[in-house]
Amino acid sequence: MNQFQNQNTQPIVKMKIFNNWDIIAKGWYIACPSKEIPKGQAKSLNICGQRIVIFRGQDGNIRALDAYCPHLGTDLGIGQVDGNFIRCFFHHWAFDGEGNCQNIPCQSTIPDKAKLQSYATDEKYDFIWVYPDTKAPNKVVEFDELKGKSLVTIHDKAFDRSCHHHICMMNGIDAQHLQTVHKLNIKMDLSLEENQSGTIVDFTLSGEFPQTTARERIAQKIFGEHYEYTMRYADGCMGLLTIMKKVRIVPPLHMIYAYTPLETGRTRIQPIYVAKQRKGIFGWVITRMLLLLTKLAYYFLRGEDGMIYDNIRYNPNAILNIDTPLVKYMHYVNQLQPSVWSKNKV
Repeated sequence: MNQFQNQNTQPIVKMKIFNNWDIIAKGWYIACPSKEIPKGQAKSLNICGQRIVIFRGQDGNIRALDAYCPHLGTDLGIGQVDGNFIRCFFHHWAFDGEGNCQNIPCQSTIPDKAKLQSYATDEKYDFIWVYPDTKAPNKVVEFDELKGKSLVTIHDKAFDRSCHHHICMMNGIDAQHLQTVHKLNIKMDLSLEENQSGTIVDFTLSGEFPQTTARERIAQKIFGEHYEYTMRYADGCMGLLTIMKKVRIVPPLHMIYAYTPLETGRTRIQPIYVAKQRKGIFGWVITRMLLLLTKLAYYFLRGEDGMIYDNIRYNPNAILNIDTPLVKYMHYVNQLQPSVWSKNKV
């Protein structure tokens, strides 16, 4: 029997990428709100331990490069956007969005090494996102129910947790803690669906509302007998939660958790609430009410969960059958691809 097995339990995967601070998996990571970088502006940021310069050209498109000029190492974030290029403040070398130097004022020839790593970018949910590679296989992930629809988003202030983001992310599929921590006595059945690339996986948990307490009986009368929610994981760094599925009165509610490792032992979490935009004044009111309800649902759980994830040293030596979703999540993370931002490659 190895260190990841014991009686009454099932084997757990050997850790490679999962819970490994030295590996940054390929995926979409938040840089900053879109409004912070208007046309013709640049800003340097630390993303997953990397210094990245983000700039918006005169065409309105966002570009991202390694921040330090290959000439003498000046941070390009203090430079100037020139058309769709960014010029270094020090000697005015100009770089395009692919990281190629296009102009050196003091000479016409450009050295072969005058090049920077470029990164794919996307703008969604009112944020700028950066992918740690020149090209990204897909845009930032969406909810299936909201694809092609006009969206309204609001977001909370980001906050930190004292553990790896892979650990925080498993919270939504830990059926056992719904009963022990949140006193939600719902027996949940699990279904799992994974996309062909292996970068996105959907965990759907469903069950019947119990009737053992007054709160449970009230909930059943309001929402019906059945309860279901889905947690979509993308690239091991985004969690898209859909709650209130297949219940009465309330339509499905959508929230996003975007995770960014800061340093060993610290993770930043950005909550984002998303709803379909509805027409007219009445539709505007309904949309804002749903966003507020989504936010309240999150706040109902956040404080109790925070006590756990600020006081944990993850050590899975006794995994039970009820923890099957956690084991499946670990397998999913371990087949992701390390990025160039990783300290060590798997």
